Amino acid sequence: MKKILMSLAVAFIALAANAQVYVGGSVGISNSKMGDADEVTTYQFLPEVGFNLDENWAIGTVIGWGKGNPVDIVAAEKVNNYFQIDPYVRYTFVRTKYVNAFIDGGVDYKRYRGGDDIWQLGLKPGLAVNLSPKVSFVTHFGFAGWASAKAKGADKDNHAWGASLNGNNITFGVYYNF
Repeated sequence: MKKILMSLAVAFIALAANAQVYVGGSVGISNSKMGDADEVTTYQFLPEVGFNLDENWAIGTVIGWGKGNPVDIVAAEKVNNYFQIDPYVRYTFVRTKYVNAFIDGGVDYKRYRGGDDIWQLGLKPGLAVNLSPKVSFVTHFGFAGWASAKAKGADKDNHAWGASLNGNNITFGVYYNF
């Protein structure tokens, strides 16, 4: 067991020594009101860390929390806190001095207080605007893949395949590259 752990530690150190690390994330807040219903404020805080393995490939994860509506599985008036984790592999297919275009492939998991779950497996395209060699403004837009949602106490999951581009699939953030 010690040999396996030592091998993993050496591999991680070698990988980290050759990789560039980036940290950042996104935050969001919105306030909405539908008809005669009460106003609802939703927010998200999504820190992110990643490693550039080479010029085109990176791995990373988003670990965050927020307050929102699991619109895929329950009534629109239900708003709960949630935790999410989204590990991904990123491929940058266009690289210029000022703009990079990439696609993230990953697994996203969101757990709402009260027991509602959402899983996604798919692709998220994005753009990075390089403000300086160290700072990038990043946006993700859209999703293509598979999603599964299950409300607490439900007998069955809801599953969907497809692609979407709407206001719920757009995020903005900032990265600092070490």
